[in-house]
Amino acid sequence: MTRYREALPQLEGDLFLTDGGLETTLVFHQGIDLPCFAAIELLKRADGEEILRRYFDAYAEIARRHRAGMILESPTWRANPDWGRELGYNDEELAAANRKSIALLEPLRHEYEAAGRPVVISGCIGPRGDGYVVDRAMSWEEAEAYHRTQIETFASTAADMLSAMTINYVEEAIGIVKAAKGTGMPIALSFTVETDGRLPTGQALGEAIEQVDAETAAHAAYYMINCAHPSHFDSSLVAGERWLERIGGLRANASRMSHADLDEASELDEGDPAELGRAYAALKTRLRNLTVLGEPSPNRTTMRCECRRSVYPWAMARARLR
Repeated sequence: MTRYREALPQLEGDLFLTDGGLETTLVFHQGIDLPCFAAIELLKRADGEEILRRYFDAYAEIARRHRAGMILESPTWRANPDWGRELGYNDEELAAANRKSIALLEPLRHEYEAAGRPVVISGCIGPRGDGYVVDRAMSWEEAEAYHRTQIETFASTAADMLSAMTINYVEEAIGIVKAAKGTGMPIALSFTVETDGRLPTGQALGEAIEQVDAETAAHAAYYMINCAHPSHFDSSLVAGERWLERIGGLRANASRMSHADLDEASELDEGDPAELGRAYAALKTRLRNLTVLGEPSPNRTTMRCECRRSVYPWAMARARLR
């Protein structure tokens, strides 16, 4: 049963922890093969639910330690029609997989949630094409029609909200938000930017946010930035700009590498987690409505080492803001 769809608790000002990249963690940290970088393939494995549990357990421990809320994202970033067909799903199988992905999160919410620490379930939506390159641009009308089926599927589940991640051009963003509005689902819309702080199309981030709001009657609950290092977009955050108030979440890369370089990399660039934590803390003082913070996946061995707690960006930002 949905719990927070009518009133998302992360909009009330307290900090919430979300994850920082399920697919990257599975491939580079756990050596799990994911065709098309699709975590939805976990549902085909006998141990898939346990893999998902272990992944979220590490984040839940950080949230518990700091008495914070948490957002659980479904493993469905690639579970849209084009990627589904590439993976061998028909329409019915893909809808079932999207529903199952939310059902798997319900017992985790029950386990992790405690008084003062809400756990929000989010249906994750990815771009139709590549996350870093605008390789199949649609009009907003085409994007609305394309994403509607997955969004309607999530609306029929216990998902409290939707999160559209790594969106790289404004027409797809508008279509997604319009489809969400049509179902009454709250949505967080997350853009990715290049090293110059602009979308891959060259559009300024603030201009993109303002355009989506103008075309959708500001239906998005808030905006996020993901898959970019803070140094890539810091200069875009000009004090006094009203659109800054619409940024409610960050899932930044610890790596300073460009998207093109990351695509070519055969090994994971972990970056400097402590530096990322300092950047998060600094951004929180400038983005007054920033409440949702994600970070690179915590390593379970490091999790047990109390002297290294501060390596986690979210934990560092929390400590600096007390």
